[in-house]
This record gives sequence, C-alpha cells and structure tokens, in this order.
Amino acid sequence: MLHENNKQSNILDGLNDRQKEAITTIDGPILIIAGAGSGKTKALTHRIAYLINQNIEPTNILAVTFTNKAASEMKERVKNILKETGLSVFPTISTFHSFCAKILRHEIHLLGYTNNFIIFDSNDQLSLMKKIIKNLNVNSDKFKPKTMLNAISDAKNELIDHETYEKNNEGFFEETMVKFYNEYQRELKKNNAVDFDDLIMLTVQIFQKYPQILKKYQNQYKYILIDEYQDTNQAQYILTKLLAQKNNNICVVGDDWQCIYSWRKADFRNILKFEKDWPNAKIIMLEENYRSTQNILNASHGIISKNIYRTDKKLWTEAEKGALIAVNEVWDENAEGQFILKEINKLISEQKYSPKDFVVLYRTNAQSRAIEESFLQANFPYKIIGTVRFYARREVKDVLAYLRLLINPADTISLQRIINVPPRGIGKASVEKIVTETIDITDEHFLKNKLILPLKAHKSLIDLSGIISYTRDRLDTLNLTKLINTVLSRIGYENFVKDGTDEGESRWENVQELITVAKKYNSLNCEIALKQLLEDITLISESDEIDSEKNMVNLMTLHSVKGLEFPVVFITGCEEGLLPHSRSWTDPAQMEEERRLCYVGLTRAKKIAYMTFAAQRNLYGRSGNNAPSRFIADIPKHLINFQSQILGNNADNENDNDEIINL
Repeated sequence: MLHENNKQSNILDGLNDRQKEAITTIDGPILIIAGAGSGKTKALTHRIAYLINQNIEPTNILAVTFTNKAASEMKERVKNILKETGLSVFPTISTFHSFCAKILRHEIHLLGYTNNFIIFDSNDQLSLMKKIIKNLNVNSDKFKPKTMLNAISDAKNELIDHETYEKNNEGFFEETMVKFYNEYQRELKKNNAVDFDDLIMLTVQIFQKYPQILKKYQNQYKYILIDEYQDTNQAQYILTKLLAQKNNNICVVGDDWQCIYSWRKADFRNILKFEKDWPNAKIIMLEENYRSTQNILNASHGIISKNIYRTDKKLWTEAEKGALIAVNEVWDENAEGQFILKEINKLISEQKYSPKDFVVLYRTNAQSRAIEESFLQANFPYKIIGTVRFYARREVKDVLAYLRLLINPADTISLQRIINVPPRGIGKASVEKIVTETIDITDEHFLKNKLILPLKAHKSLIDLSGIISYTRDRLDTLNLTKLINTVLSRIGYENFVKDGTDEGESRWENVQELITVAKKYNSLNCEIALKQLLEDITLISESDEIDSEKNMVNLMTLHSVKGLEFPVVFITGCEEGLLPHSRSWTDPAQMEEERRLCYVGLTRAKKIAYMTFAAQRNLYGRSGNNAPSRFIADIPKHLINFQSQILGNNADNENDNDEIINL
C-alpha cells in the first residue's frame, strides 16, 4: 500500500486552493459545485489518487459517471497520476448502469431471476411491446409501442414498479398502461431479461428488501464519488444515497447551471437539496475558469442569472477579457449558413485557427440542413456529431424513396426500403419475391394476374401500387410541395413517425424541413422539379464524400456539446420559438432549462462566441418571422458587438446595441 511521501505533493501540483480543499477533505459528505470549465474532472481524478495515497484501499473506492467515454477518461487519468506507484489494483470507475449490472450478476436471484439474465436493447423492447399490443388486442393507433415504452421508462426512473403503478393510477389511459406494464414485466421475467432502466431499479429494490446485501456493498464501497450529479434521476439519487448512508463518505460533483436533461428525468434539485440530505456536508465552489475569456463568462452569467432556482456563484478567470460576443442578424437560414462559413474562412485566413477549432450549434436537428448545405456547396470539411447527415436520416430517406418511385417505378432499391414503411404486413419471403419479380410497381395487370403472393401481402402491395399511381397521375396538376404532402397523407407517414416521443417529433420536423427544401422548386413543372430535386440531393450526397480527417468543423445540437470545448463557438437560431423553444413558453421550469441550455452552449467557447438570428426562417415547411431570443437581451449591453448582415451596419457603440436588445 502507498505511504504519504512526495507523491502527495505531485498529486496536488498545479491545483488552486479550492481544488486542493476538495481533494484533501477525506471524510464526510462533500458537494463540489464545479462551474463550467473549472476543472471538475481534474478534481475528481486527483481526489481518487489522493485517497489511495492516504492508504485507503482502491477496492473501497467507487466513482460513478454517466457515459463510458467519461468513465474511460477518468480511469486513464487516475492511472497516469499513479503510474509510478506500481499499483496493481484500481478503484471501481464505472457508469451507473454498468455498476448495477455487476451487482445484479451476483444478487438478482433474490428477485426470481437467474444470474445469467440478458439485457434487452431498444429493438428487443420494441419487438416485445408490439407483441404485447397484439396480444392485448388494443388499438395500436392510440397506444403506440414507443409511447408505452416511454411511459414505463419514466415510471422506472422514478422507482415505480408495475405493482406500485397499478395501485396509484386511475383513468382509462392509466388502467390500460397498467396492463401494458404488468404484461411487459411478466414477459421480461419469462425471458429472464431486464431492460436498461431495470438495471438501476432492481438494484435499488434488492438494497431496500435485503438490508444484509446493502450492508455488504456499503462495507465494500466506503468512499463514493458521483460525477455530473445534476444529471441524476430519482433512481440514481436513491441508489447513491443508500450506498453512502452508512459511511457518509460521499463526494458529488456537478453544476445545477448545466442541467439540460430533464426530458431524461434528470433532476437538478438533487444538488440543491444535498445539504438537507447531508446536514454536515462541506460545500466547495470551483469558480475559477480555465477555459473561457472573462467577457464570455460575464455574458454567460448575464443569461443564467435570470434563473430563479439555482446556486449562487460567479465564474472568473485569470485569462484575458477577450472579444465581445458577436451577435449577428442575417436574412434567413441560408444566409446564416453562408455567414458562418465566411467568418470561419476569415479566421482561418488570419492563421489563427483550423477547421477543428470551430463548432456550430443549433437547438433542433432540422436546423442543420441549411448550414450543412452551405458547407457542402463550398466543399468545406465538416462533420455532424450525435446524428447523421440530414439527407441520410432515416425519415428523409424514406420520403425520398417514395419520390424516386414516382419518377422510376422500377426502382426496386427504393421499393424494398419503403415496402413496409409504414408497416404493411408484407413478410420477408414476399418482399424478396416482389423485388425479384416486379418490373414496375405501378403495373397493375402484372401485380394482379402474374405475381403470386399470400393474400394479405398481395392486398398490401396492390394498395401501395395504388398510392404510387394516384400520386404519379398528379404530377401535372400539383406543385412539388403539394405533391410531397399528398404522398405523406396517402401513406399516413405523420402518424407513423409521431409516436409520442421527443424523437418522433424530431423525425417529423425533419420531414417538414425536406418540404422547406422543395419549396424553391415550386415554380417549375412538377415532374421537372421532382427530377431536379432528386438530382441536386444526389450531387450533395456525392460531394459529401470528403476525406474523413479529423480537421473538420463540428456541427451538433446544444444538448450534444455538453462536456466539450472549442476556441470558436457559433450558436445559431437565437430566436424566440427556437432558443428558447416554443414548448417552453408556458412552462417556467422548461424556460429555465432552455436558459441553462444557452448557458452551456456559450460556455463551450474558449476565445470567440457568435450568436446568430434570422429576420425570417423557413423551418418545418413553414416561413416565420420570430423575434430575437430573449437570451440575447439578458447579456449586458457593453459585452455585445452587434452587426446586421442585412443592413451592413456595424454596431460599435451602446446605442447601436440597443437596436438589437430592444427588438
């Protein structure tokens, strides 16, 4: 075991006083409020090393975070700090779900499972729920599989099992949900399977029902560290509280200002009530920022300070004051993309930056389309993080496949893609026969008289053929957007995509964004317009085959950028209805989360931050004129450099800044 020596001073090298206090306070509960860019991961990893240096057994230390990437990074950092010690046994550093799976492998038999249980992924869950819906003989239009799974997941994250759910819910929907939940759990257990949410819920159940088991793990894990505590849900909160209640050695690190995952049931109030849960807790604020300039920090503080429910802190840095926040008005979403590209090229030409130093952020995935097209047209290297390219997204490719069949009914590749989208009950064997033998999907004589299929598959194929023929007959009478809407209506694609989840809403928004693209072809004859659209999209896809080097501009949502940093940040779509999203207008709690989301985006910037808004925007198939985001007005006026790309005016004084702030 290690002994205190000069290794201790090495562990504390390069740390500020607050970080040292967080690391060297060994016993008792500790809450580390770590502001953006304040070195929280460094504090966590050095604390683990310090505990080991103080002769605490590595096997008595548990560090838990949310992603495998974060866990791996923590492990590597701890190993590097202790690499000269020859340590052969390391602490447990894991995600919540991996940690609970490890426990269940030993203890789940107490709940009637065997220890060789399997974990169902999302596809397994979906297949199971579809089976249950069929068995229960309920209306699948009212009770969609993903909606049911989402409701069950929400319940499990609140530690509400199916038996408790049955006791506490009344009403038609809730009573039906009880049947789904009961049957879902029965089928899981029958298959000796658990889902992702069960990993934590079942672990908590074992701890609560079997005190001797809980005591065993309390004795093993005497020092507990929790990363990103603001992102814990009720199940994770109770799990860590149970584990720590014997030894009281719990250290949590987080920042309520950066809680942006309430839709995953994350509850930032867990940080705010930490002192109540642990009355003798030590509270340590990490407020020195090592990432951003002071102007960026002050602007960010102006935004977040408008939230009511938050801890009180003020980030500061020894770095330079830096550039003002560049707030830019553009004409529309296309001009926005072109402006961003122009600014990036300008900064690169000044030999200060390379493409990988830039990130472009947006509130919704659909916004990426216009930005992406600007980069594609300029053949400028970029990559989209956390999603796929707009024209490669599943729902967009589905619609494009239908459109290709209108032009080329013999396109069996497109036919195979959409033959069961939305589901039509055509089996795999029938699909193979159809795509092998069918020459033209609109050849009614061939389909009815020469293609031999099972009755249900035959009827479904005839119906699909009718939809394609019906729409093709209207190529001479409709414009392109009306044609696409006709296809969507005839196949019922909106009901298929919008399944009651946020993902479903996002997918439908992407379909509407494709209609926005189609609008610019409406002046052409519909058939010509359709061919031109498909050709243009094909060329865009081909020009996207850029060498996959790392030196590319990053495009991602504001949610995806958490935990990252870039020298230059563009926050696009800073308009009422986008940021903040319109869904938050009537919900104060959601509005506070939107404000936190903007704060997270702005604090990713190390040197330069841009915020752009459009005078008009085409999005989701509609044109709109939204006011600039209220978050721009929250930034102190003297920190803003406002420019209008429409009027060409450069605001260099406070009066000009008033123009944007008072819009």
